[in-house]
Amino acid sequence: MKFVWDDGGRKAAGYRGNAGDCVVRAVAIASGRPYQDVYNVLSDGCRNQRTTSRSKQKASARNSVNVRRKWFRDLMVDWGFAWTPCMGIGTGCQVHLADSELPAGRLVVAVSKHYTAVIDRVIHDTHDPQRQTLIVDNGVQRFAGRCVYGFWEIAD
Repeated sequence: MKFVWDDGGRKAAGYRGNAGDCVVRAVAIASGRPYQDVYNVLSDGCRNQRTTSRSKQKASARNSVNVRRKWFRDLMVDWGFAWTPCMGIGTGCQVHLADSELPAGRLVVAVSKHYTAVIDRVIHDTHDPQRQTLIVDNGVQRFAGRCVYGFWEIAD
């Protein structure tokens, strides 16, 4: 897939340095919303979520939004996104981060330990999240991209 460097408006919002804010960036890019607005909403969600016995530390928009929380899923639906799972228990990787395997449109794609924005089959992120893996399928060798767990798609 093609890759375009895009911080989603993070620098323009006055932030510097590195952060684990891939969810904020991906949602801002795919939705077209200002980075600061997305950051504020996700920060509020993280701050107000219930702490559980499994919580290692309080999540934040800067360092990791727990995308499995109900408030996050509800927010994405409210913003016009629909979730499409691409992997299930025991199914193995069926969809890769490849332009031939993802639909056109505005997507927030979940890959291992990262969320990235894909707009019309072009990755928009601060680094290229692709990994090339050699796959042998019925004796035919081919390279495939990073495994996609699922994606949020917004209706244009």
